[in-house]
Formats: sequence, C-alpha cells, structure tokens
Amino acid sequence: MKMFRRLYDWVMSWGNTPYGVPALAILAFAEASFFPVPPDVLLMALALAAPLKSYRFALVATLGSVCGGALGYMLGWGAWDLIGEYFYDYVPGITVAGFEQVGNLFAQYDFWIIFAAGFTPIPYKIFTIAAGVFDLNFVVFMLASLVGRGMRFFLVALLFYYFGKPAKAIIDKYFNLLSILLLILLLAAFLLLKYLS
Repeated sequence: MKMFRRLYDWVMSWGNTPYGVPALAILAFAEASFFPVPPDVLLMALALAAPLKSYRFALVATLGSVCGGALGYMLGWGAWDLIGEYFYDYVPGITVAGFEQVGNLFAQYDFWIIFAAGFTPIPYKIFTIAAGVFDLNFVVFMLASLVGRGMRFFLVALLFYYFGKPAKAIIDKYFNLLSILLLILLLAAFLLLKYLS
C-alpha cells in the first residue's frame, strides 16, 4: 500500500504543475491504444487540485482518449499482421479464442460493446484494436467511443466539481480501502476477459 500511496501522491503533484493538462492528454491518448495506465488517476488529481476546472479536464481526457482509440483502430485495421503476434503476449488474460469472441460480440452489438469498453474498467485498448481487426464501422466506433469515454470522464468531473474537497478528504482517510476496491475492480475486469475466452 505504501507504493500505491507514493504513486498517488506523485500523480496528485501533477495537478499543481503547468504540465498536468498536457500530461493528461498524452496519457489518455496512449492508454486508448497501447499504454496500460488509465488516465482517470491523473484526471482525478487535476480535478482535486482545481475542482472548478473539472469539466475542462474531462474534455481533454475524452478528446485524447478518442483520438488514441482511433490510433488503436488503425493499428488493428492496418497493422494486425505485424502486431497480432505480440498482442496476446502484451495483454494478460486474452487468448485467440477470446479475441474471436470479441469479434462475435461486435457482429451483434457493435455500438454497445465499444460504449461498454469505454465506460467500464475493461481495458479499452483491447476493443479499439479489435474494432479495427474486425472492421467495425469507423463512424459507429468513433461515436460509441465519444459517448462511452465522455460519460466516464465527465462523471468523474461532476463528482469532483461538486465534492472536490470532501472527496480529497475521503481519499486521504480511506486510501488503503479504496486501493483494495480498485484492485478488485481491475481483477473483475480481467476475469470477465478470461470468461469471454
């Protein structure tokens, strides 16, 4: 927990620098296509440091993430032959059969699968790349990404806009418990991916 606490404090420190917003845009872009750390942590840090700018930060995260999702889509669509072999090594819990199951889900629920991946803790990058591999309609993909990611980040912004200082006090007081809950959510997301396979 001490390691998580140090990471939390370090990320929180970005909220007080002029580089916080560009870092949020870069992190949101990278996480949507290849980077493992979600942008929510930095978004929360910035929103805690400046609650009245929460919606601006959410917009930055949304646009960065949707643009990164487009890159993920293009990687799946145009470079799958080059990256496919490494993809299964890079993403824990996903198998060839599981990835094909994602393709079957696209055939049935196209918009809703991307929306769910964008809104929930399920690793979004898996679905951005898969959308390109399985040739999901790009306009549908972008719209679902915009709605799913936008709702996720603006919900965080809404909470911190109205409950910024009390939220920080709660996080500081119950940091260990919240860290455990976050780990449980991430574990649940990976178990869901395993179930799909």
